[in-house]
Amino acid sequence: MAKAKTASLTIAEMREFAGFTENERSFIERALDIGMGRGDAFKIWSRTPDDQRSIRGQYLAYRELRQLRGSVPGTVGFDGVEQFLGALVRISAQDIALGQLDSFSAYRFLYERLLGAAVRPFLPAAFCGAAALPQIGPERRKMLLQSLSESAATAPAWSPREPAFFPEKVDQLAA
Repeated sequence: MAKAKTASLTIAEMREFAGFTENERSFIERALDIGMGRGDAFKIWSRTPDDQRSIRGQYLAYRELRQLRGSVPGTVGFDGVEQFLGALVRISAQDIALGQLDSFSAYRFLYERLLGAAVRPFLPAAFCGAAALPQIGPERRKMLLQSLSESAATAPAWSPREPAFFPEKVDQLAA
């Protein structure tokens, strides 16, 4: 029974990923390659000088992920919240500013894989903080903030189950 439940949750994660735009799926795959150290992102994803700059920026920003994984604060009290949330908002803003993540769902999907299930309660706050920064244009800011559903913003609890599906780019020749 436990295997069937795990398989159905993995399939649900795959369906969720399939529902994102092509740009979001591609960005999530690239970000996971960079954040999890899966291969050479420059070789796999770089086509233009702009790609190289954004990949380099992600590599630099994602250096903090390991420290963040180990410092997710508890949901009772405020110890460690400012350092954790400040860094998470900064990294999130950098990703959002690249214009590839168009919804809270895609953002949440990516960051719960980069940082683990424990980060889920903090993702609405980090997303809102990053999306509301003046560095994000007003129309894009509006679109992003409207993508955060009321149920996600006010969730009384989040699942502690770690994500099971980590999408990877598949070379078309290999497929």
